[in-house]
Amino acid sequence: MRKTALITGASNGLGVEFAKIHAAKGDNLVLVARSKDKMNLLKTEIEKRHNVSVHVIGRDLSEPGAPKTIYNELKAQKIQVDYLINNAGFGDFGMYEKSNWEKQLQMINLNITAVAYFTRLFLPDMIKNKYGKIMNVASTASFQPGPTMSVYFATKAFVLSFTEGIANEVKGTGVTITALCPGATATGFKTVASLDNSNLFKGTVATSKSVAEYGYKSMMKGKTVVIHGLLNKIMAFSVRFAPRKAVTAITKMKLKAK
Repeated sequence: MRKTALITGASNGLGVEFAKIHAAKGDNLVLVARSKDKMNLLKTEIEKRHNVSVHVIGRDLSEPGAPKTIYNELKAQKIQVDYLINNAGFGDFGMYEKSNWEKQLQMINLNITAVAYFTRLFLPDMIKNKYGKIMNVASTASFQPGPTMSVYFATKAFVLSFTEGIANEVKGTGVTITALCPGATATGFKTVASLDNSNLFKGTVATSKSVAEYGYKSMMKGKTVVIHGLLNKIMAFSVRFAPRKAVTAITKMKLKAK
């Protein structure tokens, strides 16, 4: 029986690449993001290339009730979700005392609440079916505090911790949960987060395609925490042994604009 993947943040970057990968594997798709026009273009491209169906839902997932509305819509249409990819998220750069609170709240709702709510909605069905895979897109930001991006780093720390906890709970159920932790990646993230001139994005960065392929393979293997790139792995593990003040100072320097 053909499986279905629900992908949030499916209008650009990693979301688009995840959609293409799943479609190439023969999975039907549910694409969710604010930009319905972009997803409709992707739907047309994918359905021409692959023998799969693509269901597009244009919703702002920072709205607290959006995940439940989407879940109910899919239930009404008898669409069973086998793969849930919580990819939607954004960041914001700047000193916290000067930040726009509404934007910070929107970030928290999207990066944390939507991830937790979608997981809570679809997980019982997966456990009942004795099969399902959830991927929560975290970040190398999950492993340390991030001055000048304090809320974003904290939201990704939540995603990592949440994923590890639930992954342990579902052992033996046929369901696996994966936290994908990419480093700097060529997506629209840096522009939205005002990081175009940041040291973090200087030099070579990973492509969305390479990160998505790595994430997909890791999810299918049922791995819990996966970090893309050798240097990112080294950095993530090194912060465990470095003094906390040094970690935050180095992170702030990496985020600083040249």
